[in-house]
Amino acid sequence: MRRLFRRIASTAVLGLVAATLSATAAAQPAAAAAGGLQQVTGFGSNPGNLQMYEYTPAGLPANAPLVVALHGCAQTADAYYANSGWPKFADQWGFDVVFPQTTSANNALSCFGWFDPAEDSRGKGEAASIVQMVEHAKQSRGSDGRRVYVTGLSAGGGMTADLLAAYPDVFAGGSVASGLPAQCATSQAAASGCQTGPQKLNPAQWGDKVRGAYPGYTGPWPRVAIWQGTSDYTVYPANATALRDQWTDVWGIGQTPSSTDTLPGNTTRSVYNDAAGRPAVETYSVSGMGHGLPVSPGSGADQCGTTAAYFLKTICSTYYTGVFWGLDGGNPGGGDGGEALPAPAGVKVTGVTGTTASLSWNAVGGAASYAVFRNGTKIASPAGTTYTDTGLTAGSTYRYTVAAVDGSGTLSAASAQVTAVTTGGVTARCFTATNYAHVAAGRAHTTGGYVYANGSEANMGLYNVFVTHTLKESPAGYFVIADSGCTG
Repeated sequence: MRRLFRRIASTAVLGLVAATLSATAAAQPAAAAAGGLQQVTGFGSNPGNLQMYEYTPAGLPANAPLVVALHGCAQTADAYYANSGWPKFADQWGFDVVFPQTTSANNALSCFGWFDPAEDSRGKGEAASIVQMVEHAKQSRGSDGRRVYVTGLSAGGGMTADLLAAYPDVFAGGSVASGLPAQCATSQAAASGCQTGPQKLNPAQWGDKVRGAYPGYTGPWPRVAIWQGTSDYTVYPANATALRDQWTDVWGIGQTPSSTDTLPGNTTRSVYNDAAGRPAVETYSVSGMGHGLPVSPGSGADQCGTTAAYFLKTICSTYYTGVFWGLDGGNPGGGDGGEALPAPAGVKVTGVTGTTASLSWNAVGGAASYAVFRNGTKIASPAGTTYTDTGLTAGSTYRYTVAAVDGSGTLSAASAQVTAVTTGGVTARCFTATNYAHVAAGRAHTTGGYVYANGSEANMGLYNVFVTHTLKESPAGYFVIADSGCTG
């Protein structure tokens, strides 16, 4: 008889707290199909005893991408469909979404078994059932097997990491939200320790857990996005650091980010490029957010979702994840890249005013146009090699990258990032204090035990009272290290 985990000493072991169960159930629709979400039966032998739900936009052509979205504990497929924002972008960008669902028949809190080798290993249990859903979608919908992605929240995030490790030949990319490193725990008893503080392993040891999930596999590896709230006390932020260490080691690219930038919702994005200069791993640290999936209700291009239990109003993680994978038709980090054009070189800021920033770059042979991104969001598609961004705020900092677009609309990798600071605003100010005091004063923030200056994201060292730095603020809210001398 298949092993079931029905007795749970602490719901924190599985990613959600017991006190929220009744509130969560009240806030969510029933598990029945609604609003375009349809249940699919007969998708395979289903060794994991899961249910399959699917959302397919009207008129979706064959060879479209496929996303698998895994709910958290005490949630349902329908709740994830209703609140996560995936249907919006499935309609807009054209892809199919499969929403697997586990139930209390498998686990008392309806959690995916990310900690159970009988459930999360290659060819076994729930993991095998999810891959059967993928194969069914490929056969019934004609989904593109080269563009299959998986995402999940909490226990669903833990299962996502395990799926990426066990089936790197199936999934081109993944996104782990408030989740756990692959194979962090292999028993229920070890699960709680993973959540509050994963094992003290070095990157190579974390990477070995991925390599051991499918012995003999040598790549290509999935591209991985990692979302984490800094105030998550259910799945602690140390897990995001372990996930970063794990997947950057698998990619062989080290743990120093290629770039960092600031996104809406007090979110810091760190990008780790592969050898070709394309994002392979990205981390998104949401300052002050607790345990849940980041959403941003609204009609904006980069907004999505509905707030509910464990769907937290900060930033539309679904939008940025989809762009990272290339679901928007671009190719900044997802997909196989094909014969994409090279990234534009020579990007520079040629001038600023209080409300404008002008850019230029070198022409790319074969480019039909270019795409300009401000703070990670596409803002323009100029035909030439210059662009002036308008309507900006005086004394503010903006970050830009540029991609080349070929005749078929395929984007190149993004260029190196440049920073523009509009004129005006406050006079520069200087502050000398310990790292602890800088964070307390709001001039810096912590990620993975280290301190980073707000704005410039300069690494200031460990979060303690023994390291002292001088920070220069100019413009307001943008701090740089100025230990060698700081003048206003």
